[in-house]
Amino acid sequence: MIDLYYWPTPNGHKVSIFLEETATPYRVVPVNIRKGEQFAPDFLKISPNNRMPAIVDSEGPGGKPIALFESGAILLYLAEKTGKLMPSEMRARYGVIQWLMFQMAGVGPMFGQAGHFRNAAPEKIPYAIDRYTKETHRLCDVMNKRLGESAFLGGDYSIADIASYPWVVAALRREPEQLESPPNLKRWIDAIGARPAVKKGMAVMADMPVHPLTDEERSILYGNKQFEKR
Repeated sequence: MIDLYYWPTPNGHKVSIFLEETATPYRVVPVNIRKGEQFAPDFLKISPNNRMPAIVDSEGPGGKPIALFESGAILLYLAEKTGKLMPSEMRARYGVIQWLMFQMAGVGPMFGQAGHFRNAAPEKIPYAIDRYTKETHRLCDVMNKRLGESAFLGGDYSIADIASYPWVVAALRREPEQLESPPNLKRWIDAIGARPAVKKGMAVMADMPVHPLTDEERSILYGNKQFEKR
């Protein structure tokens, strides 16, 4: 059984989608990042960087439990464990891994910064908004070009697509006009979004009531609270 320490964010969706795609049994352990539950000592033992998602696999290597944090590492582990959504042949395997790293190093951080400065920052900083918005557009163009050559980022449908899809969808909700120019990216979004397992993975805790951040929640997520030594 996989315990999935989770909150409904793009990084959380990556793992829930994979588990649904592979019909891997799992149990959701909510980590309410608005309340600061990511700083709880028990969670820090699993995820020392106080970020979710994280997993605990009770049937890890050698039959012993294993805890993992970082969504990219989790996807690599689960792909190896299940033998699914990652090619075994070396050339194809690294074709997937490079696009997974593209998401981890580019799409996630840059899309996240664009969203933060556009929507969450306490003051509007035009330079930051412009810089990260343009980088988001550039990364979309990179994906669009790749998806004109291949149906999916890594060739066949894989963890590379699962990693990028939730971030792209979240960004395009904020900036839907971006869909007007990259036709290959739109085709990819539509194809992945139509998959039943993706719908299930994206729906995990999606019915949770959402309200604007309170001052306390904003402090927990973006203020000095996150920088305290623990």
